[in-house]
Amino acid sequence: MHKTALLIIDLINDFQFEHGPILAKKCRDMLPSILQLKNWIKKNQGHVIYINDHYNLWQADMNKIIQHCDNELSSPILKDITPKEDDYFLIKPHYSAFYETPLNTLLGHLKVQNLILTGVAGNICILFTANDAHMRNYKLYVPKNCIASNSEKDNEHALTVMEAILKAEISPSSQLSLHSLFETSSKTLE
Repeated sequence: MHKTALLIIDLINDFQFEHGPILAKKCRDMLPSILQLKNWIKKNQGHVIYINDHYNLWQADMNKIIQHCDNELSSPILKDITPKEDDYFLIKPHYSAFYETPLNTLLGHLKVQNLILTGVAGNICILFTANDAHMRNYKLYVPKNCIASNSEKDNEHALTVMEAILKAEISPSSQLSLHSLFETSSKTLE
């Protein structure tokens, strides 16, 4: 098993909130980069872990959550991002993917040392997850073209914090130095 995991945070989303339509468009725009990264991770035997809001469906039933979120805004995203049978799926009660979830235990079981964070919202759930990952000594990669926030200013601020304080690499996914994570891989995402 490989020491790297891709976290896909809150992309199974109903976008039924004030800035939901804006965020849905940003998610559609970044989806090809996330899917390319997901395919690359799987090809190199890394792990893909979806971490999602629960929408008051506490049974952690992925299909019920997808069905609940499916609407005009989310359907184009859900069609492509739905987890596969070999992906992991966890629900979270609050912003951080670590807070009151089994994520850290799962990562320990998988012997993961490197985390690649993708999803929404960059200035909230991604930032809080990155902070908690940093506090647990994971090496962080947050490709700037694979996260989105309601506003570009908030997204840029979150990326600045993650890079400067949490020591995350924030290069676009096509330029990440993933070669150091995968012994047999090329330097950049192909």
